[in-house]
Order: sequence, then structure tokens, then C-alpha cells
Amino acid sequence: MSVKAIRRFTVRTVLPEALAPLEELATNLRWSWHSETRALFGSIDAELWRSTGYDPVRLLGEVSPERLAALAEDGGFVEWVNRCMGDLRHYLEKPRWYQVDGDERPASIGYFSPEFGIAAALPQYSGGLGILAGDHLKAASDLGVPIIGVGLFYRSGYFRQTLSRDGWQLEQYPVLDPDGMPLSLLREADGTPATVEIGLAGGGRLHAHIWKAQVGRVPLLLLDSDVEQNGPVERTVTDRLYGGGHDQRFLQEILLGIGGVRAIRTYTRLTGVPAPEVFHTNEGHAGFLGVERIRELIEECGLDFDSALAAVRAGTVFTTHTPVPAGIDRFPVGIIERFFSGENAAAGVPVERVLQLGAEDYPDGDPTVFNMAVMGLRLAQHANGVSVLHGRVSREMFGGLWEGFDGDDVPITSITNGVHAPTWVAPEIMQIAIEQMGPDQLEEASGWEAIASVDDHRIWSVKRHLRERLVHNARRRLRQSWIDRGASDAELGWISGVLDPDVLTIGFARRVPSYKRLTLMLRDPARLKKMLLHPDRPIQLVIAGKSHPADDGGKRLIQELVNFADAEDVRHRIVFLPNYDISMASVLYPGCDVWLNNPLRPLEACGTSGMKAALNGALNLSILDGWWDEWYDGENGWAIPTADGVASPDRRDDLEAAALYDLIEKSVAPTFYGLDDRGLPWRWIQMVRHTLQTLSPKVLASRMVRDYVSELYAPAAHAARQFSGPEGVEHARAAAAWTRRVNDAWPEVLVEHVETSGVDDSPQLGNELTVRSYVALGSLTPADVEVQVVHGRVDPNDRIVAAGSAPLVAVEQYEGNRWRYEAAFPLTRTGPFGYTVRVRPSSEFLANSAEMGLQAVPFDPLPPDHDDALGELR
Repeated sequence: MSVKAIRRFTVRTVLPEALAPLEELATNLRWSWHSETRALFGSIDAELWRSTGYDPVRLLGEVSPERLAALAEDGGFVEWVNRCMGDLRHYLEKPRWYQVDGDERPASIGYFSPEFGIAAALPQYSGGLGILAGDHLKAASDLGVPIIGVGLFYRSGYFRQTLSRDGWQLEQYPVLDPDGMPLSLLREADGTPATVEIGLAGGGRLHAHIWKAQVGRVPLLLLDSDVEQNGPVERTVTDRLYGGGHDQRFLQEILLGIGGVRAIRTYTRLTGVPAPEVFHTNEGHAGFLGVERIRELIEECGLDFDSALAAVRAGTVFTTHTPVPAGIDRFPVGIIERFFSGENAAAGVPVERVLQLGAEDYPDGDPTVFNMAVMGLRLAQHANGVSVLHGRVSREMFGGLWEGFDGDDVPITSITNGVHAPTWVAPEIMQIAIEQMGPDQLEEASGWEAIASVDDHRIWSVKRHLRERLVHNARRRLRQSWIDRGASDAELGWISGVLDPDVLTIGFARRVPSYKRLTLMLRDPARLKKMLLHPDRPIQLVIAGKSHPADDGGKRLIQELVNFADAEDVRHRIVFLPNYDISMASVLYPGCDVWLNNPLRPLEACGTSGMKAALNGALNLSILDGWWDEWYDGENGWAIPTADGVASPDRRDDLEAAALYDLIEKSVAPTFYGLDDRGLPWRWIQMVRHTLQTLSPKVLASRMVRDYVSELYAPAAHAARQFSGPEGVEHARAAAAWTRRVNDAWPEVLVEHVETSGVDDSPQLGNELTVRSYVALGSLTPADVEVQVVHGRVDPNDRIVAAGSAPLVAVEQYEGNRWRYEAAFPLTRTGPFGYTVRVRPSSEFLANSAEMGLQAVPFDPLPPDHDDALGELR
């Protein structure tokens, strides 16, 4: 009988003194994007390096003592170790971009995310959100941005995906041992593990240890509930990423938000690292961090709830990543009531106020749920989507919080995602870039034009080499997949002929919710088969993706695709590779010629997989959604036409699938196979070169992080500093008092009358229009408000589009605190023109005049005796 261990741990090797630096090189995750350090570990034992999943901690744990002893006597290898160690020290200590002219920048930023995709050796991610968070930390490290990452340590990660014989997704949850991973336990000065503790409803306690991963210069704190102080239920809080029901997910988000703030406080106390001035929540999962910071200010500074809320909002940034309400965590109100009330209630933090933060108290909202994204927006003075289109979608989706505001005025901006080039770019492509630009320019937005001078033959031969590597990797993975499905080696001889390094290769890999439309390519199976088997211009497809374990609909899509790919006549041209992860992606992106993305527009928030492919010289073939909507230029790939407005989902899929097939047959394949007299596809190579030159500087994570620093972190830090120290306490109270006063008085604010002068019956370009508005302020003063004229082109329904605004100045006061506001501005555009006037709150306490959701506009913005202000400008 087999005996199963009840606990497991990893015994680490003792390195010879000459090789001691290997320990730090292995535990600082910079190795995951530093090619020389990876080559160093690979030289220890190439086969073991591959079999351990390119994990240096596992490698050092499994390599034989004899091999280590021999390497310790190898002067050349020891010198290599010391050179890599010196390079890491230089990387960690040298002032970088952030340290230059950074006086106004935050001393530290807390970055909270439910998942982080750093490396395959630390499987704490499920998909794009985690990979984005990992790239954010890596780019921050490269730039010297002082971020502290905060997440959870999941003992089973997400899951390992395999397939049944009939193609159904199966999930396996291997138990991860943190002692065998690039992690260290945060400890108190006396050596005991540092612990965070959270009260639970009913008097229980949730304890968690704090693991630290070092991501270059950035520490990543991961909270782990599998500790002896916890009961059986509490120990499983962090067992799986996105696992369990409402109760477990709620406790995960309590631990991430509340526990995460406490972990940061512990870490900064033990290390002396500056406490964060800015807290950034990556999606709504960590939203309770705001409630914890409110509690801190109430208990430590004697503030009331509203004053603490004002201080917390000033230094909080919230990023939303979902364009669909179904992607937002929403909990039954009862769960919130139980946790934040009774003996677990915090003094000064009434459960009613917590409930208000996540209440869907707007038209079409559900009063029975608590919305984590809504709480994130209410707790943050700065919020953003992750592409220009997604910013617009987010302003519409959350517009109920700013009822009556035009979509463009909703205070949610956008910063388009980016990807970390050193992680995702193949060494062969990286070498070309280094030769043309120099090693210091790779993360910059300039210098990429030098790619123009790269020889056509070299570009084509490198891409062919990368395609061949993908073919061999896919065959190995496909063989293992069939063995996992129950096949024998005798059945698998055909796999040696799967895929061809000289055939146009299209990649598709992502999570498998329905809106990403994994099976759109199967809409017309006969037409797809014709393209796969074309005698002169065949295509081949390499596909990967995981469905959430509870999503049977997604699993059925995978099964449908696998059943098609299993057919004997096409299985050499289309493969589905299970267990999509960072390791697979690092071969898949460079090896593809085309990256396919066909979501339902506009439901792809960004779609960074296409960015990674572009950095490797692949051309995108995508619906105009996410980042592709703003950066497609007609020369860097192809845009699949969308059937927006078609009511029938089936009809829409038919139309867009047909458009996809047409593009492949009539544009993509002919361009790839159209050879010149040198035997090269000249037009294709030009498109690849153009992609590398023009897209690369835009899609970099370094550009993204710089944008976060300048547009969100620095303004948030500046605002937060107004609330720090003894003077900050009074500032917080003043902010709360002003907010209450304005909210109470706002019903009295009225735009009573608007009139204009300066134009006749035939207004012309260049005329100066004077606008006068009579505004009743009730108990407010002109200093409390901003009065604006909003003007611009109007559509057939008299709605102002492409609006501009200009401030009106208070020039005269009348009885009853009525004021005349006035300003003149030139007419600078022709065509249908209109204007209106609006009043909004204005204060040093606000980052945006729209954030309070208050505005007053005329009941009749264009009264009959002023029709002349709306007309055709000549």
C-alpha cells in the first residue's frame, strides 16, 4: 500500500562557498528576464534545467553534489557566477529613471493584485490580469519605481489543465511548496514568522504568513493562510486562485485588502522601507484596502469616517480591467453585514457606511449586492481603464455613479497596457534590436526606427528559426497531451509530422470565456479545412487556452475545437496545446507569423497577447478592440470588420467569421507566400519591419509605468501629502466639512437664465460669442463652484459632440446670492453649433470637477429668444 504524506517541505542544497552567489541569483526573479543569468543556470545541467521547468531554485535543489563540486573548481564558471552577481548588484543599486528629478514622485507605492504572473516557477496567475501585474512590477523594477507588490500565495495556484480522451478539460491542483520556490518568509527580529491577523464574524481569527518574492528591485508580498494558528476552514482561504464560493472569495478579498495593508505595515516596520504614499488596486478584488486605511486613520488620528475617507481617496488609484458587468465580483449584502458588524465591528467604521461604498444605488442597480468595482471607484480619486476604448466603455458601464453626466465627463481616464519586452521578446529578436539600437534603448520610446536597416534575409531567417522552434515545442507538448489522454506511444507516430516550419502559422491563446470566441474559426468547418489543406498557400493554427473550472460553456468550446483538431485529415495543421502558461507563451509568441484575436467588440479590455506577438515580429489579425483599436494603422496587420448593431448573435458570428476567412484567403496568405525574385516575401517583411519600428515603443510596459507615474501616481501622492501629519488631520476635516456643505446645499444651485451677444442672425467663423449666465448659488460661494460654457458641434438631436469648455467669470452679485457669470470666446469651427452652461463643485480637495457627481444645468439650455446661438456657422 502507498503511504501519503500529510505535509511536505523542500530541503535546499548547501552550495560550495565559491558558488554561494547562485542562491541570491536564483531567488531574485530578475533571472526570469535576464538572459545571461538564465544561460548561467542552463549551463549547470541543460537537461535538468529543462525538466525543472527552467526554475533555478528547483535546479539547485536537484543537481548532484558532485556536479556542484566540479563547477566550484571551474575557474571560468566561478568567474561567470561572480560576473552575473556583480551585474545584479549594479542593477539593484544604480539610480534609474525614477531617481532622476523625482522629488515630487511618491516615496513608495503599494500595488495590490489578486494574481501576479512573474515566471512559470511562481504559478500565481490565471491569465491576462496576472501577467499584466507581473509586467508592471518588472517594468517598475527596471525604471526604479519604488513599488511594493501585494497579493496572495495560492497553495495550488490556478490549476494544471489536461484533456480527457474526448477533449473535455480536466483540472489538477498540485500542491505548491513555498520552501521550494523563489520565496522567503518575512520574519520578525527574533526570527519568528511575521503574521497578519484579521477578526472574523463570530469571533474567529484569520492568520496569515507573509512570503516575499524579490522581483528585481521590487518586493512582492504574498499572504498565505495555510498556517497552524488557523482552523481547517481558514487554512483553505488561499488554497486556490479564483476557487470556492462567495464565502471563500470574500475572505480572499478581505485578506488581500485588509491583510495586505497590514502586511505592508509589517514589512515597512521591519525593513525601514518608506510606507506607501499611494495605494493602487489592480481591479476591485483588493478594494477593502480602503476600508482598512479608513480604520487606521480613525484609530490613529482621531478622524471621523468622512474625514478619513477624504484622506484615503486622495492617495488611492483604481484600475478596472473588465468591460463586462459579469466580470466584476459582487457579494450578497448579508456577507458584508455579518463581517463588518457585531463583535467584529471597528469603532468609527459603521457597517452602513461600508455598505454604501459598494451599493448599486443607481438606475438598474441591484440593491441586494455589494459591488467591488463600485467600491473601488468610490474609494479612489484617480481611476482608469486599460485602453482608450476600454476607458470609454468603462465610463459608460459605470456612468450610473455620475447620473446625468455625459460619458466623456465621467472621471475615469485610460492608460493603455504594455508588456515587458525583456520577458517576452525572443533572444534572436532581442539581439537584432540591441545591434541596431544599443542595449539601453530597448525600453525607450525612441530609436526603434533603426530597425529599418536590418537586412530582409536576416528578418526572414530569424522568423523561420523561431517558427521551427515552436513546431518542435508543440510536437513535444502534443505528445505529452495525448499520453495524458490515455494514448500509447504506438498510436502517436503521426505527431512527428505535425506542423511545418515553412507554413504560415497563426496563433490564438487566451482564457476561454464565451466573448473571446475561441471557436469563431470553426464557424464554417469546411472553409477552414480548405485553408488548412490549401495545396499552395496552407495555414496552420496553434491554439491554447484555459476555461474557468466552473465554466462548462467554456469547456464545451474547448472540446469542440479539440474534436475538430483531432480529425486525421487536419491534425497535422491545427493543434490545441493544454496548460497555457508563461513557459508555453515564451515559445508561442515568437514562433507565430500572425496573432489572431476575435472577441465580441468592445468586450476585450486591452488584449496584451497581441502586443507580445508584435514585439516578436508577428502581425496582428484582430477585431478592432482593446489596444488594437487605437494602434492599428493598416500596415501592422489586418482589422477584422465587425458587425456592430446586428441583433442576432449567430448572424453576427457568421458575418465576422466570413470576414476573417476572407482576410486570410485574400490578404494574409497571399502576402506571406508572395515571393520576389530573391525568394523572399518582400511585402510581408516590410510589414514586419514596420510593426517592429512603430508598435514596439508603444506597447512597452516601461511606457505604461511611466504613464502611471506621471498621470496617476504623482498627482495622487501630491494630493495625499496634503493629508499627512498634524496639518493633514485638519485638512482632512476641512475636506469632509466642505464636502458635506456642498452636498447639502447643491439642491439650491440653479442656472436660472442664459443669454448671448456678439453674433447676428448669420454667425461666421471668427465671430466672438459672449455668454452670460445667471446662477443662484444658495448658501454656496463662487469659490465653491466652477461655472462653464460647454460648446461645440451638435448632432441632429442637438447633442453637443466634440465638446469644448471655457470658464465663466463671476462679475456681479444680486439679491438672494444670485450671480451673473460672463465670458467671451471665438467661434473656431464651421457647421452646426450649440452651447450650454453647467455648474460643478470646485475645490482644492477635488482632482476633477465631476468626481462628486454633482452638476447644475439649465432647464432649457436654449430658450426661444436665443435660438440665434444655434445655427450653421459660415
